[in-house]
Amino acid sequence: MLQLQPWLYRLLLPESRHSLRQRLLIILLVPLMLLLVFNSLITYAGALIYSNRVHDDSLTSDALTLQQMLATQDPDGRISPQARFLLEYDPGGHNYYSYFSVRSARHGLLAGNNTLQPPAGLGRLSDVPRLYDVHLGHRSLRAASVTMPNTRDPGDILTVTVAETLRDRHLVARQILLLSIPAQAVLILAVFLLVWFGVRTGLRQLDPLSARLALREHDLSPIGETGVPVEILPLTRTIDELFARLRNMLALQERFIADAAHQLRTPLAGLRVHAERAQAHPDPATVSDSLQHIRQLIERANRTSSQLLALTRAQSTEPDAAASTRLDLAELIPDLVRRRVHEALAAGIDLGYDGPAEPQWIEADSHTLQELLDNLIDNGLRYAGRGASMTITLAREDANICLGVEDNGPGVPDEWLARLGERFFRVPGCQAEGSGLGLAIVQRIAERHHGSVRYRSGDAGGFRVEVRFPAT
Repeated sequence: MLQLQPWLYRLLLPESRHSLRQRLLIILLVPLMLLLVFNSLITYAGALIYSNRVHDDSLTSDALTLQQMLATQDPDGRISPQARFLLEYDPGGHNYYSYFSVRSARHGLLAGNNTLQPPAGLGRLSDVPRLYDVHLGHRSLRAASVTMPNTRDPGDILTVTVAETLRDRHLVARQILLLSIPAQAVLILAVFLLVWFGVRTGLRQLDPLSARLALREHDLSPIGETGVPVEILPLTRTIDELFARLRNMLALQERFIADAAHQLRTPLAGLRVHAERAQAHPDPATVSDSLQHIRQLIERANRTSSQLLALTRAQSTEPDAAASTRLDLAELIPDLVRRRVHEALAAGIDLGYDGPAEPQWIEADSHTLQELLDNLIDNGLRYAGRGASMTITLAREDANICLGVEDNGPGVPDEWLARLGERFFRVPGCQAEGSGLGLAIVQRIAERHHGSVRYRSGDAGGFRVEVRFPAT
């Protein structure tokens, strides 16, 4: 279908808010008008062809008639009054101008217009007139020439030529066009009215859907496809997808509020207790001890809130396509590990890396991937214990790239491995501080990147986490 440019819409629809009905009518009206113009050109061309054919037949007839008159009445080449009347007769009164000439091959012009020349190559006797175009001054003419023997000079050939201007031909074509345009305009107007009625009737099918949506307040359930016209199913499906994303966002928001209230209740209660203790016992030792506990509780609350935000971001349905890039894990992972070496040494843990030198490409968001590795390293530093070692490994496995984090700490009993990755789950009996959100964040980030997470005991005891990403 014809594509209309935006400037044409602004010209035809100057209002700031455009109507879909008006757009559809314009899209249909403009091609109809162009069709009228094109059809008029075709009609004019056809009428001109018809007019040329009729006038060519008349011109040929005039040439043959003049030939017969010369053969029977004017052997010396003079034009009789009857022949001259025939050539100059204009039945329509259009003043379209006619010209003639009679030429002898031996004696030159015998009668008529000296500048009207016969066509080149017309030297043999022929009873069939030849039609051709010729210019006489500033006028374009259509001419017909026929030859005949000169009865007064045996061996001589006379060439009879008659010509006329093209004015009458174009006049007839324009008259035919003017007669056809009203009928075409009425037909196109009728088609336009039918299209307008059809568009108006068709768009009324959107009214029930609009009424259904208007009745909703906080209902984000899918619209569905019942009673929806096929043409707008893509629109309703897109709206349903939007509703699904909104439901997911609201659910994440409610879950975040509930989790924050649950996780921050204990630190806030502790802050209140130690603040009251410092007020009740203002001696320096008690105040210093209370401030130390308050600082630890603030750090715990800060870490918990940061992990809650990270978990909420990781629980969104899809990664940001604009932020995803092609990353080389063989270059990125060692750099991230080097940043955590000093922290590991302070915790008494030997942190190392073992991986290939060749590039290992995946499609991922570098920020969230760094967050995933930081949580894995934090988990090892928190639970492996002083004196333990932790190794970050990277390996290619068929169509996947496996990122592993393994330590030789106390490990996790097999019966609890299946629950790792659940929000707020902590292995019973574990004395180290934590919120139970680190592995949940790792799980969600891996899923967002179409990866998987596996928890198992290490090869030499301890604990091992394996995250697999599709290689690119």
